[in-house]
Amino acid sequence: MSFADRLRVLIGADSVSAFARRVELGESLIRKYLKGSEPTLSRAQQIAELTGCSLEWLASGRGSPDNPTDAIDLVAMKAAIRIMRQEAGLEEEEAPEDDGLIRTVAVYQYLRANRLRNGEPDMQLGRAFARFLRNEEHLKAFRNERVR
Repeated sequence: MSFADRLRVLIGADSVSAFARRVELGESLIRKYLKGSEPTLSRAQQIAELTGCSLEWLASGRGSPDNPTDAIDLVAMKAAIRIMRQEAGLEEEEAPEDDGLIRTVAVYQYLRANRLRNGEPDMQLGRAFARFLRNEEHLKAFRNERVR
């Protein structure tokens, strides 16, 4: 599968112009890539980051289109919390409940992807997303998609 083929997968049912706006590149540049041109590393990274796909998959076709660094590994998360508490000289305590961890990481990931023009996280959108995740069905959908 070529870069152009992988780009078509990312575009999906979107129009080329809508996709170009989403990845903050010119439509003519996206069309050039669809015809076989290869992007620079920085452009490929920009496309990967703004679509949430794996840069390795986008650039080479290896691996999965999903960005594995965005998946939540609850076992690793709890281990990290235990380590950080020990390093801080605090008593070992159980990690927060799974749903609390999932909500926290979900909002963190959302804030990473949604920034204001000045680069700061969009706190208003982050709060709205946190409220959205209070709904058990929404949290369950996120859990099914992102938690391993």
